[in-house]
Amino acid sequence: MDSNSISEPKSNGVKKGGARIIVDDNDEGLSPTDLSEMLAEGTKESHDRAENCQFVKDFLRGHIIKDVFKRATVALYFVYSAMEEEIEKNKDHPHIAPIYFPAELHRREALARDLEYFYGADWESQISLSAGTKPYVDRIHEVGEADPVLLVAHSYTRYMGDLSGGQILKKVAQRALNLPASGEGLNFYQFEGITSHRGFKQLYRSRMNELELDPEAKQRIVDESNRAFGFNMMVFSELEEIGNTIKEEVQEQVSGHAELIQEDDFNKCPYYAAKMAANGNPTYALQLVKTLVGRLPCQVALAAWVAIFAGFTAWYLL
Repeated sequence: MDSNSISEPKSNGVKKGGARIIVDDNDEGLSPTDLSEMLAEGTKESHDRAENCQFVKDFLRGHIIKDVFKRATVALYFVYSAMEEEIEKNKDHPHIAPIYFPAELHRREALARDLEYFYGADWESQISLSAGTKPYVDRIHEVGEADPVLLVAHSYTRYMGDLSGGQILKKVAQRALNLPASGEGLNFYQFEGITSHRGFKQLYRSRMNELELDPEAKQRIVDESNRAFGFNMMVFSELEEIGNTIKEEVQEQVSGHAELIQEDDFNKCPYYAAKMAANGNPTYALQLVKTLVGRLPCQVALAAWVAIFAGFTAWYLL
């Protein structure tokens, strides 16, 4: 046999002692009826809608408000606390046990560290479950109690996303918010028990495909995964609204401050208005004209200032 035709098996990327489960990197053996393939195909539209919602698009552009990012971390904390609580309760369930990877995947403790970084040691007393996140949390508890097989959908939707696009969001957030390179505030994205995200995702999908499920159960999992995407978009919409409110409040404060200056300080000191107009601000230029109309004697002082400024500029350019 030609040795060149034999490919080296790939590691599953699990970082721990003992035997390592090996997963072949070749996807040729997958079938359209495999759960991983049904989920990928059946949630494509939901995935696209989630990626194209305004909150995510702004995030990817680096347009991130720190307070909104903190609230997003709070929302994730409640979602993962609910999901991991239900997974723990059902860890021996035949459809949960094969995909039970607490050391590798669970995010609750990592999120707790992030919240302590953002809010301080008393972070637990400062956070609460928001209206936009509550339906998501309630649904996770509902399926964990009544229909644990659907936890497969919630686990897949969150964890596989975190190991994929979540790594891009981490880099964007670190740059946009100027967070420490050491990782504070971003522990959620650090999967310390996984050495290869790609290898682990292959392992996880293979475990899902080995679950003994009939076609109807598989379709219910796909439907629940679409529902999970919907819950995530509800959280995104809430965060987007909060961000818009913060922006409006800032604009109102800036506008009010500018109005105070224009109606008070400019009348007292047209020189300041002239200086700001010279810097290219049309608002100050208009206010300057308005002020001078009411105070013609100020034109003499302004003309002197402009002459000095022009002379200085000419000297500098020469």
